[in-house]
Amino acid sequence: MSINNQEIEKGLYLVSTPIGNLRDITFRAIDILKKSDFILCEDTRISKVLFNKYDIDAKLIAYHKFNEKKNLPKVLELLDKGLIVSLISDAGTPCISDPGTILINECIERNIKIFPIPGPSSVTSAVSISGFSDQFFFYGFFPEKKNLIKDLKKLAELNISIVFFVSSKKIRKILTYLKDYFSDRKILICKEMTKYYEEFINTEINKLNLEKLELKGELTIVISEKKDFRKIKQTLNETDKKIISRLINKFSVKEIVDIISENKKISKKEIYNYCIKIK
Repeated sequence: MSINNQEIEKGLYLVSTPIGNLRDITFRAIDILKKSDFILCEDTRISKVLFNKYDIDAKLIAYHKFNEKKNLPKVLELLDKGLIVSLISDAGTPCISDPGTILINECIERNIKIFPIPGPSSVTSAVSISGFSDQFFFYGFFPEKKNLIKDLKKLAELNISIVFFVSSKKIRKILTYLKDYFSDRKILICKEMTKYYEEFINTEINKLNLEKLELKGELTIVISEKKDFRKIKQTLNETDKKIISRLINKFSVKEIVDIISENKKISKKEIYNYCIKIK
């Protein structure tokens, strides 16, 4: 039986849409959008490109951060009448750094059913290819100037991956802050994800050089977890060797190994072998 013949419950549907490539949409998402009486869109011009491709012909209502409160009574009236209303963003999953939270809370208060229709997400897509910890904190758009220092200080304490959205116009300006607060970490910059010119830059933050890069649109960046210095093996340096030379005739090899390894993460075997070599 075709899914198009199945009835769907009345309520509000949060439908995920492609983050770039229009083929990244689920059969269920298309089905829900076609059966919707009204679709709330951030930018109807952007949404029509997707709708024209999949022959979606529902009534559209512009619903963005500048008119969200104004249009709220109208949308709630439609839902109270038992109509099927879908909410989409320009790209990705609705209400993730996009309008919609006010409407969601009102629906919860009124016991209006809400249905998530999962799909593309730049956040999880970026984390999945980063090679960083899969435990992550999603901040959203990079902190505004008034909260910048306060928020970055808190975020720098987190020993997990951190995900930001950043405008390509601002990335060069914030590079100094990234190097100040996350100097010992790696970074993944995702440019034009799922599109023809998609590009991924994965490097250490301190080595990041943006001068030769052409960056456009909205970027998704992932900061790695902190380096675990306990796992970084240190080796004997010249100072260590001089200390061992002074101690070799005064202490046993075992005592020297304990003294040198007490405050350094140097292999005890390496210290022991050097002691035997010069003894």
